[in-house]
Amino acid sequence: MPLALLALAVSAFGIGTTEFVMMGLLPNVAGDLGTSVPTAGYLVSAYAIGVVIGAPLLTALGSRVPRKRMLLLLMALFTVGNLASALAPGFGWLVAGRVLAGLPHGAFFGVGAVVAARLVPEGRQARAVATMFLGLTVANILGVPAATLLGQHLGWRATFLVVTAIGLLAMAALARLVPRVPVDAQQSLGRELRALGRPQVLLGLLTAVFGFAGVFAVYSYLASMTTEVMGFGESSVTLVLALFGIGMTAGALAAGPLTDRALRPTLYGSLAALALVLVAFRFTVQVPWLALVTVVVLGAVGFMTTTPLQMLVMNKAKDAPTLASASNHSAFNLANAGGAWAGGAAVAAGWGWTSPALVGAVLTVAGLAVAAVAGLLDLRGGTPEGASRVVAKSPLRASDTAADGAPAPVSGPSSPASGS
Repeated sequence: MPLALLALAVSAFGIGTTEFVMMGLLPNVAGDLGTSVPTAGYLVSAYAIGVVIGAPLLTALGSRVPRKRMLLLLMALFTVGNLASALAPGFGWLVAGRVLAGLPHGAFFGVGAVVAARLVPEGRQARAVATMFLGLTVANILGVPAATLLGQHLGWRATFLVVTAIGLLAMAALARLVPRVPVDAQQSLGRELRALGRPQVLLGLLTAVFGFAGVFAVYSYLASMTTEVMGFGESSVTLVLALFGIGMTAGALAAGPLTDRALRPTLYGSLAALALVLVAFRFTVQVPWLALVTVVVLGAVGFMTTTPLQMLVMNKAKDAPTLASASNHSAFNLANAGGAWAGGAAVAAGWGWTSPALVGAVLTVAGLAVAAVAGLLDLRGGTPEGASRVVAKSPLRASDTAADGAPAPVSGPSSPASGS
């Protein structure tokens, strides 16, 4: 795997840290800014709104911008958003900073996934995308707990200043390690929109909305389950969240090679396993040690769905995959919001703290049903999964391009043309 993927992973680490750290800092922010914890919870929604809006919008606006330059611009916007959050004089300004920080999230992962696929030979593309996502999963093991601890002791503003520094580090890594990726001469916004509107792409996005919602139906209330059902103290919440992050990392590591080998079976298998684990969690959560094991497994099977879903929409929009790739992250954030809402509605209805697990299982089964319908349409159309790939040309290397948008000669049968 090329070193350029390290730069993408570092960027993903910063994005993952700032996305999830707010959940642990809500009491600190509420106390400092003189508001209630439920009101401070809007800061989590503000980031998600930024992702949902920014993913298609910024990707569309940057459709003609060379990929490396686009990644740098998006990471710069992310860094500014976190700096604005750190310096926010009041709650309203902090909401605006969170929206600003969330805007580049989906577009960065969308463009980054296409670039990652360009960096490796065909047959290793899913592993390259999964490597980038490792930064996101490691953030849940190290970044979020460390940033939460920092915010609790030095104030929440210190957390966002550290994330700002991570953003600057990521920009330096992107500038140094990522090769210049030219834009396809035929690339246009209209072409991207037509690719996004393909039925198989839309079915892939719908699968992400329902399938991944099952994960967040539980994850959003994992802290409460830890204290209310498992019987642990508040000090154990960080450990439980870190165990979930360990599972996510294991799932990402497994998903790459499995998706390269068999995309659809990996997607079906991960969604089916997720539904089963969610049902099992409803019962294992009552036994503390068994609950901890299930948390790890839940993180693993939950995150195993992300790589095949990402590769699916990129493959189905293979001649113009960037907007579809970015929109997939809007779908993931809709899943986050929808899963959290559905799980919360079950608790509010008096069904108990374990009810979000069963709600999540139902949502995941709905996602599996959508994926199965899409798979049947593939078979009827005579285009089994794996026949198409995002890139069928020589992979890029750091020395392959000389200037942004101007490809240099490469060895091999063809010169690189942007997969975006």
